[in-house]
Amino acid sequence: MERYNKELEALAASGNLRSLHHLFREGKYLYGDVFGADGKPVQMLNLSSNDYLGISCDASLRDEFMGLPLTKELLFGSGSSRLITGNSMEYDGFELQLKRDYKKGGALLFNGGYHANSGVLPAIASERDLILADKLVHASIIDGITLAASYSRVRSIRFRHNDLAQLQNLIENNAGKYEKIFVVVESIYSMDGDVADLLKLVELKKSYPKANIVLYVDEAHAVGVRGENGLGLAEELGCIADIDIIVGTLGKALASMGAYIICSEELRQYLINKVRPLIFTTALPPINIAWSCFVWDKMKQMKQQRGHLKEISELLRGAVEEMRKKVSVNSSAAGGISLLFNDTQIVPYIVGESSAAISLAEHLQREGFYVLPIRPPTVPQGTARLRFSLTANIERKEVELLSALLKNIK
Repeated sequence: MERYNKELEALAASGNLRSLHHLFREGKYLYGDVFGADGKPVQMLNLSSNDYLGISCDASLRDEFMGLPLTKELLFGSGSSRLITGNSMEYDGFELQLKRDYKKGGALLFNGGYHANSGVLPAIASERDLILADKLVHASIIDGITLAASYSRVRSIRFRHNDLAQLQNLIENNAGKYEKIFVVVESIYSMDGDVADLLKLVELKKSYPKANIVLYVDEAHAVGVRGENGLGLAEELGCIADIDIIVGTLGKALASMGAYIICSEELRQYLINKVRPLIFTTALPPINIAWSCFVWDKMKQMKQQRGHLKEISELLRGAVEEMRKKVSVNSSAAGGISLLFNDTQIVPYIVGESSAAISLAEHLQREGFYVLPIRPPTVPQGTARLRFSLTANIERKEVELLSALLKNIK
């Protein structure tokens, strides 16, 4: 235990020690271990949620679902993995719905995005292949790449974030040397809130037929938020058909649990037989899958919520960009990222050192805005930040109050 205690002490000294927060949720607000001068808990607007459409706080949707006749018959446990007895009719129905909506050959549900990303690449990549992954892909993808290297000795290279010139060079230098080249990106990146150039990636794929590129796109932070029907950035840009593997999550904008893969039917059948997190995990309960399917249909109609979320995101982004420019006069780290090319609901403010990020977050919490400091190792050293994550049930006037507060910080 001495070794662990020393590591914990080192994390505390660097300002990077984490602990679980004791919080009580009430709609879009939180109460926790932040107290006002009167000794009472401060009501804080939740700005750290990935409940992007506000569905988890919508009591009317929950009541409607629980009032459906079939809901009372649904089981709260699946009893086994999908390959034994856990593959309920709810799974079959929802996968068929996903397949129809994406107009692709196959859809496959998983227990979570981490399961999908950590399981798919080890299942489909071999020692004859090469993986080219963006430097900032999610930890679940990184773990998937690591497992793929362990299982089949596949080679991988991480290219600079959104640097498609470097990616093109890597493709040119390796085309023909490998059976397949997997290009792995996210459509929206969770720490910076910026987007991948999916159209350029599709163009690269088509430009190098000899490379046999398999394009893998994680849409975790875009599903529900982007596209006419909320299918993600690929739908918005009209390139779903050109992406080989799309990963979507149900635990963020859909306010449920689980994830899915959109791919060809042939690949779907292969994954059923090869993906370890699918084979060796008890399936999600039928009631959970039914809820996911229910909110999926509701989500496709939430155009007004998507429009409102875009509007308040633009408002906050403008305030943070103004603050960034002001502070960057005295701190290059604080101005280390521009938001000019960010048009998403994730708005970061780079502070620099962990201690400064913690201090600013605590100040905002006392003022009624719950935002957390994001610190190393989640982000690179010297880029500790506040990450504002907006949801559609936040009102414009609330964002205006936050913006005014940010602009007055010295």
